Amino acid sequence: MIKKLVRPNILALKPYTSARDEFKGEASVFLDANENSLGSATGDWNRYPDPYQLKVKEKLAKLKGTTPESIFLGNGSDEAIDILFRIFCEPGKDQAVIFAPTYGMYEVSANINDVGLIRRNLDANFQLPDDLDFISYLPDDAKLLFICSPNNPSGNLIDPDKIRRVLKDFGGIVVIDEAYIDFAPEASWLKDLSKYPNLVILQTFSKAWGLAALRLGVAYASPEIIQLMNKVKPPYNINESTQQLALQALENAETVTGFTGEINRLRGELEQQLGQLPQVKKLYPSDANFILAEVGNANGLYNFLTQSGIVVRNRHTVVNNCLRITVGTADENAALITAIRNFQP
Repeated sequence: MIKKLVRPNILALKPYTSARDEFKGEASVFLDANENSLGSATGDWNRYPDPYQLKVKEKLAKLKGTTPESIFLGNGSDEAIDILFRIFCEPGKDQAVIFAPTYGMYEVSANINDVGLIRRNLDANFQLPDDLDFISYLPDDAKLLFICSPNNPSGNLIDPDKIRRVLKDFGGIVVIDEAYIDFAPEASWLKDLSKYPNLVILQTFSKAWGLAALRLGVAYASPEIIQLMNKVKPPYNINESTQQLALQALENAETVTGFTGEINRLRGELEQQLGQLPQVKKLYPSDANFILAEVGNANGLYNFLTQSGIVVRNRHTVVNNCLRITVGTADENAALITAIRNFQP
């Protein structure tokens, strides 16, 4: 099934073979990659990194209950999104499906790759529409479908029964973006990966792991899809410092549970405080580390907050009069509440 969805030129592609692709095993003298053997001023940064990040994948696989062959590591999840477009969608011909409002990079990557978009709106509760019959009648050139759960910018998990319906009925690749899944009460779709050969799951080290500056994203999929992603990616897409810091983080994976528990506690406090402000008209339920808040004047409040040294995300152009507020520290949240209280529309 998967091969029928892949662009013919990608199936025929002979990927670039780096020096470290050709060598397997242990060695003490490396004279194969035209590196500077004299070294660098500090640290061992003169050697190219492992092009397939095997040590990171082995630790991550044990943590997630999967195999290294089912893991792709990218320069953020955005690289994985772009690579999926390049593998499955012919520019100027094929299409992708999104449910709006959602993460904006799906549309940006589609535009970069000259891929058309079939857009369907989420309902008033930011859930997939009740009428999903259209999935079965999508044209053959609809190759990718994106579902963000928990959704960005609304923060809610998507109904799993509706996702199962999409996985069953859609004839292309279904991408479930779980960037915020560690904050949610429901388990990842990773447990169902073997049931659906057309499923790709995106996760990231940027949110619960607290490593946004490293730009390390993860895709989980069948080994067949992962092999295609490795075929298309740049030779050394994850630098050595990112790999080393990711390994350190994985050695202390239990800290993530502490992070998410504390952030969820702070989210509850922030929701309670925001709900008492007259400037806030509505709070949408969140399963993520942010809150979507409807206010009376999103543009005015956003500008007032920035002038007060507080930056939130103005989502007015996506969801009318809404601000997306990341859960901060207790002191940051208190400063936000004080500033909003002082805003006079």
